[in-house]
Amino acid sequence: MSYVFINDSSQTSVPLLQACIDGDLSFARRLLETGCDPNIRDHRGRTGLHLAAARGNVDICRFLHKFGADLLATDYQGNTALHLCGHVDTIQFLVSNGLKIDICNHNGSTPLVLAKRRGVNKDAIRLLEGLEEQEVKGFNRGAHSKLEAMQIAESESAMESHSLLNPNLQNSEGVLFSFRSTWQEFVEDLGFWRVLLLLVVIALLSLGIAYYVIFQRTINILSFILFVY
Repeated sequence: MSYVFINDSSQTSVPLLQACIDGDLSFARRLLETGCDPNIRDHRGRTGLHLAAARGNVDICRFLHKFGADLLATDYQGNTALHLCGHVDTIQFLVSNGLKIDICNHNGSTPLVLAKRRGVNKDAIRLLEGLEEQEVKGFNRGAHSKLEAMQIAESESAMESHSLLNPNLQNSEGVLFSFRSTWQEFVEDLGFWRVLLLLVVIALLSLGIAYYVIFQRTINILSFILFVY
């Protein structure tokens, strides 16, 4: 079988595992505080986290995690605790602490596949479906980002090769970059509005000088014409 029914483990000789099955938080806490191994397994390789998650005992799951339970532990069929989950709060706890929603057991089944086979409640199914959809979208975005990064790297490499083949272009780009950096530092030091005011004053002075030069030249031309005639 590709999944495990938990009802076949209603009794066990391991006290911590029995506490996880029964949902006995106080007993589980007492055992863990006295040094009980949080990753102890039953005859199928299931840890306390597997059994507590399967029964929806999320408080015990939290306590096991606090005492060092391995969230990535798998049983002998490759099932994580998430594969045995059927309760919304337990699924949310496991996923929020790093368990991957798309992880497969030895038969290639994901937690969602096993949840549907077991016929768990619809809220848990919808949650698993939503988490799988988010995982797929995140993977697609990551792949797209990697492709963009590769394209940018190729473009930069091509530009670098082009610059090496055209040293004049490389020098002009260096001068342009230096000018841009100097201008940015100048604006930051003086302040944007002061720079703007300075540019306006320079523009007005330039217009005044141009007007004066044109006016003087016009007067000289008219004077010459009058003198000739």
